[in-house]
Amino acid sequence: MNQLDMKGRVAIVTGGAQGIGYAVAERMLRSGAEVALWDINEVQLTTARNALAQFGKVNTEVVELTDEASVDAATKATLGKLGRIDALVNSAGITGGNGSTWELEPDVWRRVIEVNLIGSYLTCRAVAPQMIKQAYGRIVNIASVAGKEGNPNASHYSASKAGLIGLTKSLGKELAKSGVLVNAVTPAAAKTPIFNSMKAEHIEFMLSKIPMGRFLEVDEAASMITWLTTEDCAFSTGAVFDLSGGRATY
Repeated sequence: MNQLDMKGRVAIVTGGAQGIGYAVAERMLRSGAEVALWDINEVQLTTARNALAQFGKVNTEVVELTDEASVDAATKATLGKLGRIDALVNSAGITGGNGSTWELEPDVWRRVIEVNLIGSYLTCRAVAPQMIKQAYGRIVNIASVAGKEGNPNASHYSASKAGLIGLTKSLGKELAKSGVLVNAVTPAAAKTPIFNSMKAEHIEFMLSKIPMGRFLEVDEAASMITWLTTEDCAFSTGAVFDLSGGRATY
């Protein structure tokens, strides 16, 4: 494992209690950062904090990311406990299951957009002013190759991730001279608990599209994502970095 330097930095990882978010939190802690895990599941947060504490200082906040007041309260609490916010990784997300666009219920479609896109907008909105004040910050949005290509039977998920790519590009330009960089990664599928909400045939479809013939490992994702939150990432903003095993074509 290559050493990444996050000594003295404070990072927020949403959805940090499991999956890619958890792997990112561990890599950041091993790199010297203090980490605040934001998640809706208090039980999983406690388990994650106890497991990660061996690597460094871990703070947790129970947050409903689609609720502005909840996000604002978590931001204030994190600043109060850790003193600054140097990095934000928006990893929280849901799939909403699978189905053709005309079969998906509107409330399910809206919920996926709310969690995956609106939630990330609210966290960026809450954290960006602090980063501007510091004249330093790194934001990484976890989008998906589905946001580039559109997966059949996942229009809600694909649309939410396409929107997140657009948000990344807009915010990156807005903050380009502030010392705050905003980038996105577009992973192909990784074996995480999110698979539990997908149909087996959809999982097989995603695997069939990856030239490497395997799913992404969460530690592989954590390596790129963590690097994007370091000072070494200095001239990339509004950019999209692929983690697709060769699937992405642009």
